[in-house]
Amino acid sequence: MKTALSQVAERLHKRRFAVTNNTEGLSGAGTIFYYEVDGSTVSSTYQGGRIRIGNQVGRVTGPDTFELLFQCLTLEGELLAGWSRGTVGVDHVGRTTLTFVWGWLSGATGGGESSYVELTA
Repeated sequence: MKTALSQVAERLHKRRFAVTNNTEGLSGAGTIFYYEVDGSTVSSTYQGGRIRIGNQVGRVTGPDTFELLFQCLTLEGELLAGWSRGTVGVDHVGRTTLTFVWGWLSGATGGGESSYVELTA
């Protein structure tokens, strides 16, 4: 029997994701996210597109949900931070998908929704 933590870990741990939709945010084409899961702890690094470097830290909150705090440095030298709540899914070909509701905490205002898909070899 799978636990809530193992379901999120199974779909995120050591996997890479690309942005499919993020009209209100900075990450976009060329931004790649790399996730790791250790127990109930979720972390990631990301870069590409307008993002020079970024990282996230958070926790599993349910069978297919997690929450994160994120920070990044842009190519323009902006230092930004925010929060997000994510949901793990699976698309029609079996790739992991992520959908987020997010908002800025520092460096910008507003927020939005974004979607990501797993990059496969």
